[in-house]
Amino acid sequence: MSAADKNDIAVTSPTDGVLCGDRYRSPAQIERNAARAASALHDNGVWQGDVVALLLRNDFAYFEATAAASRLGAASVPLNWHLAAEEIAYILDDCGAKVLIAHTDLLTEEVVAICSRVTIIAVQTPPEVCAAYAIEPARARLIGALPEWSQWFAGYEPWTRPARSIVSPMFYTSGTTGRPKGVRRGAPPVQMIQRIQQRTGTAFGLDQPPVRSVMTGPLYHSAPNAYGMRVVADGGLLVLQPRFDPEELLALIEKHRVTHLHMVPTMFVRLLALPESTRRRYDLTSLRHVVHGSAACPQDVKQRMIEWWGPVINEYYAMTETGIITVNDSAGWLSHRGSVGRAAPGVNILIADDELNPCPPNVAGEICMRAEHTAFVTYHRADSKTAAMRLGDFVRTGDIGHLDEDGYLYISDRKSDMVISGGSNIYPAEIETLLITMPGLRDCAVFGVPDAEYGERLIAVVDAQEQVSEQAVRGFLDGRIARYKVPREIIFDHDLPREDSGKIKKRLLRSRYLERMSNRA
Repeated sequence: MSAADKNDIAVTSPTDGVLCGDRYRSPAQIERNAARAASALHDNGVWQGDVVALLLRNDFAYFEATAAASRLGAASVPLNWHLAAEEIAYILDDCGAKVLIAHTDLLTEEVVAICSRVTIIAVQTPPEVCAAYAIEPARARLIGALPEWSQWFAGYEPWTRPARSIVSPMFYTSGTTGRPKGVRRGAPPVQMIQRIQQRTGTAFGLDQPPVRSVMTGPLYHSAPNAYGMRVVADGGLLVLQPRFDPEELLALIEKHRVTHLHMVPTMFVRLLALPESTRRRYDLTSLRHVVHGSAACPQDVKQRMIEWWGPVINEYYAMTETGIITVNDSAGWLSHRGSVGRAAPGVNILIADDELNPCPPNVAGEICMRAEHTAFVTYHRADSKTAAMRLGDFVRTGDIGHLDEDGYLYISDRKSDMVISGGSNIYPAEIETLLITMPGLRDCAVFGVPDAEYGERLIAVVDAQEQVSEQAVRGFLDGRIARYKVPREIIFDHDLPREDSGKIKKRLLRSRYLERMSNRA
């Protein structure tokens, strides 16, 4: 057992720091480990402007490694651990990472071999993560002579030199078109950073201490990462849930008197699917601010969550590139159902038509935003993509939506997801939002595929109970949306591929469909 591991002391009810299963790290312990890790990283060639990549599940090392890199003025690059080895290697090469810090179960022989030019530091996959993901002990063993994280930095003296210029983590977008892009936030003046932090804290409800939260989503996503890091930095308690489980979350809320949560709509759906007797079993009165984002929330789902948990349900709309764009509380949503709220303090929103002219209220166009920091946002090593992202001093989000007369924003879909069938523009999100309200249907994804007659045709993949038929789905949609928006083909699938955040991998579904069609031809 390493010196750092000896600090993983089980506690009953901590008030700050990070709790992971039965293991606990205080803020002082995280700070000490980060300071030693900074010295170890610097000894391995990491300095101002360099990159440290993280291939980690939710664990203490995420906080320690991020803080260690920051002390040196280096950027951390969180990696989605669902990526294939070749995809990981591409990002490591693109960002120029000098060090890769990864959990042992994710360090397959293929990953180690293809990432051989990078210094690899292994983090022992903790038991609660192994249990949550059914990871066999053999997969969590250290490969070869790779150094183990806590032992690697244990012999170093803490880094005591003055902190270098603060560099934000660099997140890679999901790569919906071509290769993923690294998003750099630049280094705005200190006053701007303070305003950004204030806006983010308000949107997340973290300006209402004391904060006791459960991290339900993966830290490789920008929003959960920003949320979790902020909770710990501000002296709150963060309980790491290795993998989202709805009833376990309710138990954690009651046990730790949780006050704040960051969630995605899929989690709401799974919570509401619990039996009524289970939902009533737990005391949730400690909750004060629950915020959701990342994807559209069906209106009936949100209504039911507000009825269950009360007016603590809040929402934000954001991008990795821009940070927070809008905020909305329960009252705002109830008076403007379906809206993602109004512009956050310091944010200006522009709706632009196809000719990039401003749209009047209630007319849909591309959502663009401007804030004090947007001039500093760039794509790493992609000047042409950075230029395409800009509209004057606004950033183009790629989302389609409109503002109403009260300034509330409504999102229709991603511009890149729009399907043009028979000359008509169709937004799959509109159909998905309706479909998910159908009794007996658990989830769905709608996308377009090439069609010789119409240009594109709509496909719906649904996860439904056994009694739901294709005829029933079509009957549900009939009369609720225009007939040209009804999917031409409905496929039933009880195992929809998902990100760890719960979001459906729609493009993977589309690729699978096209591959099947190609094999039949």
